[in-house]
Amino acid sequence: MDMKVMTFNLRVDLPQDGANSWPHRIKKVSSIIKKHQPIVMGTQEGLLYMIEALRKDWPDYHWIGEGRSGGMTDEFCAIFYDHRKLEVVESAQFWLSEKPDVPNSISWESDFPRVCTWGHFRFKKEPYQEFIHYNTHLDHISQSAREHGIHLISEKLNEQHRKKKLPVILTGDFNSEPDDPVVRFLRGEAELFDRSANLQDSFIKLEGTFRKTFHGFQGGKEGGPIDYIFTTRDVEVVKSEIDNSEVNGAYPSDHYPVITTLKF
Repeated sequence: MDMKVMTFNLRVDLPQDGANSWPHRIKKVSSIIKKHQPIVMGTQEGLLYMIEALRKDWPDYHWIGEGRSGGMTDEFCAIFYDHRKLEVVESAQFWLSEKPDVPNSISWESDFPRVCTWGHFRFKKEPYQEFIHYNTHLDHISQSAREHGIHLISEKLNEQHRKKKLPVILTGDFNSEPDDPVVRFLRGEAELFDRSANLQDSFIKLEGTFRKTFHGFQGGKEGGPIDYIFTTRDVEVVKSEIDNSEVNGAYPSDHYPVITTLKF
């Protein structure tokens, strides 16, 4: 079974972005999503009204998640899913802190509260395949917060993978380029706190070399990505792409989305 997965940092709505603020971009974001039609999509930096605007413009998709301050406030790491094809078996969220069950908790010199949203999904029609999707946004300031945060995510991801024996997908903005310890930890190339994750980087099936995903509305390709899709090794990565296209002469976000086709 093939399925398309996407990760997309939406860029939070800031008036100082002027022509790049959210009201000028929503249709562009929506058109990129519709272009790829992922079955699940991890998003970052969405505020509730941004998410609801996408939901209204994109009626075939529902979403799960909470704000990073708890409840429906602040930025979300929302996961959108095609409700025509998928149903949610279970979902939750935890904070990337020493108290992961405490909303708005902060540790390791993180500049903001950081969260990871996850959902256990089941296809509604045969063969009733199930999988788990984790989605996060690591801190942009503190390397310690990024390393502790991804270590915490990996522990929870591995625990569910062992218990439920289901494929797991991890999407997000890791604020880390490919040679960073965070990404090398996920690939199993380096240890953090005496262990490594040994996940599969979907960029193994990216045509050409690594190129940047954050571009600050300026475009371009030079540099390394900070947005990723990882999977457990019981999933085949078919192909991956970074969509650097403009829509009506402007970019939908200050990040390019990453899109990966997976086979169970």
